[in-house]
Amino acid sequence: MVEGTNGESHSGRMGEQTNGESHEWEMVLKGDSCLLNGRKPLFVPDWTNEPVMTPCAVLRVSRLGKEIAPRFACRYYDAVAPGIDFAAADLLRKAHEEGGSWTEAIAFDYSLAIGEWMMVNELTSERVNELMNEWVKEWLISPEEAIAHASKVMTIRQGDMIYIQAKQAPQPIVRDQVISMKQNGEEKLYCKIK
Repeated sequence: MVEGTNGESHSGRMGEQTNGESHEWEMVLKGDSCLLNGRKPLFVPDWTNEPVMTPCAVLRVSRLGKEIAPRFACRYYDAVAPGIDFAAADLLRKAHEEGGSWTEAIAFDYSLAIGEWMMVNELTSERVNELMNEWVKEWLISPEEAIAHASKVMTIRQGDMIYIQAKQAPQPIVRDQVISMKQNGEEKLYCKIK
């Protein structure tokens, strides 16, 4: 997705369950060509037979930071938006089985849809969580944990975006499907699958 100065994005993804055990939350970097915005359609790549989507919340980083404690994380993002993380489930499964890279399965062009930004710089963390819970009821981690984790691994910069996935299995998508996320009845994200 679109980044500020470092040209990468951070997407939280729960590892696939293997033998009943779930893996730790993982951070995945994506280039700015992954961003899909402005109500543009997603053209499903012809090299996957199993396109899937997972709802996300997107945090927009507002300042430079490294190793940020969760209690200070609310100072490091100024807006939140609904998002959709698209993936190729067949390629992801193959990467897991063979121990290969996830890149082709999750970091292809336009694999991250983003909706309308809502400014949060004057909102409490509780209010941000309320906004996010109108899109999806359960998230992999909180915004504070996401900021703390990402900034532990690398310096986050103004303009970076951190996607937090919903705690649910990816959903299949089909051509001509319309994906929409709303806030108080008002559409904040719209994406047609082609």
